Amino acid sequence: MTVTLSVVIPAHNEEGSVRGTVEGILATLTREQIDHEILVVDDSSSDRTAEIVEEIHQRSSQVRCIRSEYDPGFGLAVRTGLERFEGDAVAIVMADGSDSPEDLVAYHRLLEEGYECAFGSRFVRGSRVTDYPRSKLILNRIVNFGIRVLFRHGYNDTTNAFKAYRREVIESVQPLLSNHFNLTVELPLKAIVRGFSYGIVPISWSNRKAGVSKLALNEMGSRYLFIVLYVFLEHHLSRGDYRRDP
Repeated sequence: MTVTLSVVIPAHNEEGSVRGTVEGILATLTREQIDHEILVVDDSSSDRTAEIVEEIHQRSSQVRCIRSEYDPGFGLAVRTGLERFEGDAVAIVMADGSDSPEDLVAYHRLLEEGYECAFGSRFVRGSRVTDYPRSKLILNRIVNFGIRVLFRHGYNDTTNAFKAYRREVIESVQPLLSNHFNLTVELPLKAIVRGFSYGIVPISWSNRKAGVSKLALNEMGSRYLFIVLYVFLEHHLSRGDYRRDP
């Protein structure tokens, strides 16, 4: 099964990282002969993020930059990309260089094997995590443990944005509600409870080398909780109304 892969990269003021991120993905997917496009969504940047991507576009038509059609916000920028991608499947990749392009190849292989979603875990045998801030790591493990207990899906890295989905999954999980980083849990949880298949592979993660994180944990707690409970209630109270047809 041949799968054309779109890569959506939301970017807000990432001039220090976006070139390396895009060029690394472009080189890796080209080397592996994976038919692809790279779509950078400029999330109201005030620096040279868009200009840098345009420079890469001049050398490779597979790379393009579009302005987010919504108000500022990570989730809204991703939603712009999900409305505009052209491939059979789409992967969401952070602009800060924390995600490994080699793991995109592993995701693509899962999709070509027939899985409808490709998930990675930073916390299984074979994974590698570099310079994860300790306070964020502790909170991450607590939140992911709670999600795993609620949904009983056995997956321990739901909150990571770096995942890939076939087009029919993206169409099925609409409408998306999240405007911010809580989209990172809305997408996979909806895909799981609506009955789509997924494969899990170990992945690598390394802390950004430039710029600052856009995730404000003190602003996200209630938003994460809302989305988790929303999908939980759908799963247990909707009597399967939103599950895909077999």
